[in-house]
Amino acid sequence: MKLKILCIGDIVGRPGKRILAEKLSGFVKDKSIDCVIANAENAAGGSGITPQIYHKLLKYGVNVITLGDHVFRKKDIIPLLETADNIIRPANLSAKAAGRGVALYKTSAGPTIAVVSLIGRVFMKPAENPYDYADSIISKFQNQAEIIIVDFHAEATSEKIAMGYYLDGRVACVYGTHTHVTTADEKILKKGTAYITDIGMTGAHDSVLGRKVESVLKNFRTQMPCPFEIADGDVRMSGIVVTVDSNSRIAESIERVQIYLDSEGNGSGGSGGINADGNNGF
Repeated sequence: MKLKILCIGDIVGRPGKRILAEKLSGFVKDKSIDCVIANAENAAGGSGITPQIYHKLLKYGVNVITLGDHVFRKKDIIPLLETADNIIRPANLSAKAAGRGVALYKTSAGPTIAVVSLIGRVFMKPAENPYDYADSIISKFQNQAEIIIVDFHAEATSEKIAMGYYLDGRVACVYGTHTHVTTADEKILKKGTAYITDIGMTGAHDSVLGRKVESVLKNFRTQMPCPFEIADGDVRMSGIVVTVDSNSRIAESIERVQIYLDSEGNGSGGSGGINADGNNGF
C-alpha cells in the first residue's frame, strides 16, 4: 500500500501557526495525505511549545509533533510530554529527561508509522550518540510499524547527510530540521530511503530564520543583547511529501513543498519531486 506522509519544517511563532490553521487541512485533502508530522519546537513565540499550542496543532490537522533543542523551554509542556503519545523529544537526550523519542501513528488506511526524533551533536548541546540510538530504536520498532520516519534535528549538514546514508534501506525517510533553510538535495538513496538535509521553516520568510531582520542585524553588528522579535512578512509552510510503499517499507518519491499564506505569493505547490528511479516525478 502506498502512503503519503507530509513532514512540516520548524513552525516559528504565530505566523507559522496561522498558515497551518488556514492552509493545512485543504492541502491534506487535496493531496490525500495519510499522516502529518510537524516540528514545533519554535512554535511558542519562537522558542518551545505550550500545551495550548499542542492542542491547536492537533486541531489544525497535525498527527505527530516533533521537537528539538528547545523542547523544555516552556516548563508547562513537561507533564504533557510524559502523558501524550503523539509529541516527542529527541530520543538521544538523557534517559532521565521527560518525554519519549518515538511515536506510533496508525493511519486510517491501516499501516502504522513510527516517527523518530533524534538530535545532532555538532555545534549543539551535549547529547547521546544518535547513531547508537537509531540502531536501538529500529531494532525495537521494526516489528511494530510498517514505516519508520526520522526527524534529525541538527546543525551540521555533514552530520545530517551521514545519518541519511547510515539509515539507508532501514527506514523510509530521514529529513533534517533545525536550520530553517530548505535545501535542494532531496533524493532517494541507493537502498530506498528518502532523504533531504533540511525541510525548512514554517513562518515568516521575510526574516532571518523567522525573526525580524532589524533585531538580528543589531545583534550581529553591535554584539549587544536584544530580543529577536518574530517577523510576520511572506508567511510560508515548508516541508516535504514522501510517498512510501508499506510493503517494501521504502520510499517511492520525495517532493519539496512550499505553501504561501498570501495568494499573491505564487500560490502553493511543490518543487518538482524525485522518484525512486532518480527521475523528476512531479
